[in-house]
Amino acid sequence: MPYESCPELSVVVPVYNEEGNVASFLTALARQQGVRLEVILSDGASSDRTLAIAQKLHDGLPFPLSLVQGTKGRGRQLNRGADAARAETLLFLHIDSSFEDPLALRKALDSLGEALRSGASVAGRFALRFGFPGTTPFPYRFYGAKAALDRPGCTHGDQGFLIRRDFFAQVGPYDTSLPLMEDTFLAERVRREGRWLLLPAAITTSPRRFQTEGLLPRQTLNAILMNLAHIGHLSLVRCLQTSYRSQDATARLQLKPFLEPLQQAMAELEAHERRRLWCRTGAYVRGNAWQIAFFLDVLTGGIKEEGRGGRFLDLYDRLLGRLIDNKGGDLGAALLTWLWFRLTLLAAP
Repeated sequence: MPYESCPELSVVVPVYNEEGNVASFLTALARQQGVRLEVILSDGASSDRTLAIAQKLHDGLPFPLSLVQGTKGRGRQLNRGADAARAETLLFLHIDSSFEDPLALRKALDSLGEALRSGASVAGRFALRFGFPGTTPFPYRFYGAKAALDRPGCTHGDQGFLIRRDFFAQVGPYDTSLPLMEDTFLAERVRREGRWLLLPAAITTSPRRFQTEGLLPRQTLNAILMNLAHIGHLSLVRCLQTSYRSQDATARLQLKPFLEPLQQAMAELEAHERRRLWCRTGAYVRGNAWQIAFFLDVLTGGIKEEGRGGRFLDLYDRLLGRLIDNKGGDLGAALLTWLWFRLTLLAAP
């Protein structure tokens, strides 16, 4: 059988107006060794030269390149790419990702194959690094370390999702009803119906969105959206479509245009529904309080093994987490979150 007709890995990449990144991405991927792969660029109606550049590079690449076109929306684009894939193993990547290790994909496939021999439903994700030319700033080291943990809310699409087609059919497809967090929802379905494997290689992702929008406002908005999604109130964000702009349209993120309508939408809820919202928010925030302990572990250099915490997280899990796992802990977290939201709204530009 010809080399091109039997790829063992299909790499699916959603793109939209990425003319400045498509060539470097494909060139970097061409350095991967020991794996028969195909690459599928799933375009969301780009208006720049993304597709033209990809087509120009087509013949010089050591792997087959397919271009799939359709409407914009990362969930839809990922699903179209998966439908076009020929391999039994899929790797969903972002176009601003790369691998330093030329054997990263080979090692990942071998590791996933070994895990699957146990008969379990498994998907893999890579250890996350941020692409800074020098020392990585502390907040990005924290987020990278957190991404290696096997805990709810820690697994995201910038780590790359490696998954067998049959398991993807079970937990997928990507949710297309919302314009964001499709990767997070899929990651949690994987966690509920199987398990995540930390692959023996690192993926480097660009901090470009954080640098453009601002790390603090972006992560603040992300935290609010994650909470609302978890408690089933994401529809309260009336400007949800603009909460995560495509990379070519990003600018400094202003929180007030999101937070003021959200406050108004919450005020319009019935009193009992508003109380229920804040109670469920308190439970969600209390359930994520372990991140403070893990932050201290990273800050003090207490992480001895990737994917595990240190003494602060261990202490939290053994003692503090159990002490606050009750209605009193939920209420305290709700009150603190309400105060944080009010102060954030007052301080937001």
